[in-house]
Order: sequence, then structure tokens, then C-alpha cells
Amino acid sequence: MTIADPVDIGTRERFSSEGWLAWLARRSEAVVIPVLALLAGLAVFGVFLMLVGKSPADFYGLVFQAAYGSSFSWQNTLSRTGPLLFAALCVALPAKLGLVVIGGEGAIVLGGVAAGALAAALASWPGAIAIPVLGLAASFVGAVWIGAIGWLRYARGVNETIASLLTAYIAIALMNHLVEGPFRDPASLNKPSTAPLAEHLRVGNIPGWDVHWGLAVGVVVCILSWLLIDRTTWGFAARIAGGNVRAAEVQGLPVGRLIISFTALGGAFAGLAGMFEVTAVHGSANASLAAGYGYTGILIAFLARQNPLAIIPVAILLAGFEASSGLIQRRMDLPDATVLVLQGFVFVAILLSESLYGRFKIFAPERWRAG
Repeated sequence: MTIADPVDIGTRERFSSEGWLAWLARRSEAVVIPVLALLAGLAVFGVFLMLVGKSPADFYGLVFQAAYGSSFSWQNTLSRTGPLLFAALCVALPAKLGLVVIGGEGAIVLGGVAAGALAAALASWPGAIAIPVLGLAASFVGAVWIGAIGWLRYARGVNETIASLLTAYIAIALMNHLVEGPFRDPASLNKPSTAPLAEHLRVGNIPGWDVHWGLAVGVVVCILSWLLIDRTTWGFAARIAGGNVRAAEVQGLPVGRLIISFTALGGAFAGLAGMFEVTAVHGSANASLAAGYGYTGILIAFLARQNPLAIIPVAILLAGFEASSGLIQRRMDLPDATVLVLQGFVFVAILLSESLYGRFKIFAPERWRAG
């Protein structure tokens, strides 16, 4: 079977007789509805704040100040953005095949443990060689962990949502066992950790910024993921399979390989997030790896409609929410988990907005004349 080139399809579509207006109308739905859902979630959370006697204006003002109000705030936000980019891709890539994989947290912690444990053996290696090897090792562990979820889904019919969530808890327990047992540095008394990384194995900051290179790698990976999905026949085949798996199998598409490869690729990116957390932030593998990035990545992927390019600004937005939690706690006397409640409101609004797609004539040019 020959699959049509998605680039040619997109070009013909844009320059057809319908013109740019119709092309823009069809694609704006994927932007307008999530943005409105986000605003609705923020508005409902504002009502919640008023019910507990707090000012929504003060709250959102502090969020902006802490996340984007100064150069320091921006750097604090961007330093949290890197792992969120990788975590969101772990959800977005399998979603192209209609899979809901929410266990990226497990791949992140195991990728971090793999990097932390291997770093001790590579201490004598040059950093230019050892750091990429650590990245490959962490990516491999993440790919195997999440790729196994894809295999279970295709070969055994196991629900990938439940399987990925449950295995995430197993991964965290395994991380705790390894860090507190076989891989523990005897000198880490108060907080069990692997041995500290040698200084030349630490990932540094982007020149001029107090933000490590994980952010730059995450942005590049998002761009490459978009090219894979929208500009290659393999990505086009994945989207076809995601629309109708049975029809894809009838047409001869390798659905099993697509499922396993896309889940494994998402897991590899999550594992890479764990590597950067160890080599650029913590300096060793410890319980701090379970920071909840994998769960925030779920919200980012849904809000971005599984578009790797849209993941970048959405991750910056959600990272800003997380960066503001400390200031909100001090200034407004609210719990540190308030930001998690805000994310919950936004997530519910995003889920409810799924029922709105296809309901508005303005986004369907083929219905303009009929109306």
C-alpha cells in the first residue's frame, strides 16, 4: 500500500478553492476551544477563591509576578519547563494512536535512577562522551518501561491508561528500593541518594541564563516530534491508525509496531527528563525525582491537543503556575497545594471541552453554505 505524502495533502488543502479563510477556520478550533476551556477553569477557580475569602485578582497578580514579572521569575519558570516538555511528549505521542498513557512519572524516576547509578561507573570518562551515554541509558530505560505498556495494549488488550498509572507507582517504589538499597551512597545519611556526580558530568546552564540545557533539548525534541507526526509517512500512518485501528489493519499498516514505537519514544523522552533532573538539578538520584512532572505533563498534553509545538507555550504557562506556589503560600496564606487545585480545575474544564468539538459552524467551512 502507498500512503499519500502528508506534506502534499496539506499544501493542496491550503491552496484549494476554499482559500485561506476556510483553512484557518478548520484549524482554529484546536486553539480556540482549549483557550476558552483554560479561561473557564481560571474563572471557576476564581469563584472558589472568593468562597474561601481570597481575592482572585490578588492571586493571579501574584502568579504573574512570581512566574513572569522579572528576569529571575522567567528563569525560575523556564528551569521548570524542561522536564514538563519531555513529560508532555510521553502523553502526546501515544495519543496520536488513540492511547491515553499517563504513567510518564514512572519513566522519569527510573531514567533518573539509571543515570545516577551509571554516572559512578563513568566518572573517569570525559563529560562530552559520558553525558550523552547517560542520556541514552536513561532514554532506553524509559523506552522499555513505557514501550512495554504499548506491547501489553496491542498484544494482550490491557488498558494502557490503567496499566501506565499502576506501573508508575511500581516505578516509584522500585526507585525508592534502589536508591535506599543497592545504589545508595553510604555518605547520604539524611536523604538516601546515589553517589554525587563528578563535576564534569553535570549539565551546565545555557550561556547568559540560569536555566540548564534541558530546556533547549526539550524545545528541539518538541520540534522534531512535530516533524515526525506531521511531515513523515510514519507519523501519517500513526494518525490513520489513531483514527481507526481496525481500518488501518485492513489497509496493511503495521499497527503493532506503531503502537510500541510511539509509546517507547514517549517513554524515552520521559527517561531523558529524569537524566536532566539528576545531571543538572539534583546531582544524584534520590526521592526528589518523584516531583510530579509526569502528572503535570498529562494536563499540558491535553491542553495542547497533543500538538508537540503547542506543548512548548503550554508548558511555560503551567511551569509558571508551579513557580508561583511559594509566593502564593507566603503572601496569601494559602496551602502550597493551591496550585494543584488550580490545575485540577483547568483539567476538568479541558475534559468537559472535548464535547464541544464539531459543534460550531464557524469552524466547519463545509457547513457555511448549508447554513
